[in-house]
Amino acid sequence: SYCNIDLKSDFDKISDGCLYLLNEFFRDSSTFKTVAKSNINIVDYILIWLSYMLNLTNSGEKNNITCFYIAYMNDCDKYNKEINELTDYKSYKDLLDKKNEVLNINSNDVSKFYKAFKLLYEMYTEFDENTSKCSKFSEKAEKFVKIYEELNDSNNTIYSGYCQAWSTLLNDYNNLKNKCKDYNPLPEINTTETDAKCSEQTSKKNNVAEYEQFSEDTSSSSSIASKLIPVLLIFAAIPIFLGIAYKRKTKKNKEENESLINYYEYDD
Repeated sequence: SYCNIDLKSDFDKISDGCLYLLNEFFRDSSTFKTVAKSNINIVDYILIWLSYMLNLTNSGEKNNITCFYIAYMNDCDKYNKEINELTDYKSYKDLLDKKNEVLNINSNDVSKFYKAFKLLYEMYTEFDENTSKCSKFSEKAEKFVKIYEELNDSNNTIYSGYCQAWSTLLNDYNNLKNKCKDYNPLPEINTTETDAKCSEQTSKKNNVAEYEQFSEDTSSSSSIASKLIPVLLIFAAIPIFLGIAYKRKTKKNKEENESLINYYEYDD
């Protein structure tokens, strides 16, 4: 078969995690109405997570993302089953297909986006709506900005998937930053050239309104935590839920037996 049989067990676990996330946000009508419908960019987070996990299983012999998509997304009934809440999409696969260009981001950049995502989770969970003070996680914000400076490559803006991930995480960071009321604000991200090119890129997409919707939603009087925290908490629980332990398959790391994917760890 096209897929490496040695990876099937890992792929099964990753697929279970992906379906778990989709079900949490899109299958239940109450969750869909309160969170998912107002933020279709949740799919960007799911795809960043999916790409990161698949890259960890990479043996160097196969394109694991293509393999996974063919074997699971195309042929699995669970991804192709009609979901009533998805009024604009026929199924999970249809929903993912509209956003799947995120999967084309190279593995190095995906790792950086994932690290930024973990930092964003930590900052949002530490944010207190009652005080709106952000100084306690200023160091995390500096790390987040540093990662984004590394990702600030306008040459990558020709790829719409890169712009999807870029715009979603950047908007959510800025939404949090705008909520802070400290004397010393969180650091700015200078993204003028990249942001301009990504804006041009996303404006060509039919779903450009979806990119703008969450930014407008979270800047309203509704609680910012109620919009993003549920997304992040579920992602945090995924590795624990699955108990995923991957064997490193690169020749350079033969001595490494297993690597536990723990959401709460951050590798500097």
